[in-house]
Amino acid sequence: QVQLVESGGGSVQAGGSLRLSCAASGRTSSILTMGWFRQAPGKEREFMGAISWRGISTFYADSVRGRFTISKDNEKNTMYLQMNSLKPEDTAVYYCAAPNGEVGWGQGAHDAMDYWGKGTLVTVSS
Repeated sequence: QVQLVESGGGSVQAGGSLRLSCAASGRTSSILTMGWFRQAPGKEREFMGAISWRGISTFYADSVRGRFTISKDNEKNTMYLQMNSLKPEDTAVYYCAAPNGEVGWGQGAHDAMDYWGKGTLVTVSS
């Protein structure tokens, strides 16, 4: 089993920045990639982006490309989501997730995830 724990959420004004963390532990040898999702009230879970386990490759949803950056500290087994120029519509619970093995990242990828964190709330006020 793999455990994922998010942290770093909070409240910020529009235009501000936050950095979320996702610490992975357990049988991480089965993980090739990790990703970030978010879910706003009344909306479906939305894919944000993904990174390879070694932190070499990244992939982003069009909605956040250029504002959000995913990185990874391999020594700490921790993935980060740097969020800049935040907007009220970025308000959501943010989750990190990982599949066993290869998956196709993009919208709908949440169905393929095997491990999820409990989420961290980000609130952006106008």
